[in-house]
Amino acid sequence: MSQSLPDLWRRESGRRTPARQPEQAPKRTKRQSAIALAGVPLFADFSKKHLARLARDTDELSFGPGEAVVREGELGETLFVVLEGEGKVVRRNKKVGTVVPGEFFGELSAIDAQPRSASVVAVTPMRVLRLFRRHLLALLDDEPQLTIKLLDGIVRRIRQIDRSD
Repeated sequence: MSQSLPDLWRRESGRRTPARQPEQAPKRTKRQSAIALAGVPLFADFSKKHLARLARDTDELSFGPGEAVVREGELGETLFVVLEGEGKVVRRNKKVGTVVPGEFFGELSAIDAQPRSASVVAVTPMRVLRLFRRHLLALLDDEPQLTIKLLDGIVRRIRQIDRSD
């Protein structure tokens, strides 16, 4: 399996953070992955066919308590959906939220490949579904009409965040 750019960058920059490998073959969890992705508001208007295609390109990772799933400021290119466990969202060393099963994070980096705006650290053992930006972009290249649906999902997400402030 190819590694993400942030994983390669970490390894080359001397950090001892090993690249995470998938723990289950994507085909084994394709149906469950499609169901998990359907819960992500960005993909709310995607058809079952499109969700199944994205699901085919996901993998599953596990993290122990205290392990960082993503780190604030590091380059990112993946979206995560929490399958099991709980994580805390930390921005500038302050806890600003939690993520639990069914919730997602990393959507901004999955769209623009810019540095992470927050860290997510496992509080309990966590299992997450990982979707790489390149797979999302490949789907959008093949099905350009989905871009509007994705934008609608982003707007819904922004409005949801604005209402909670």
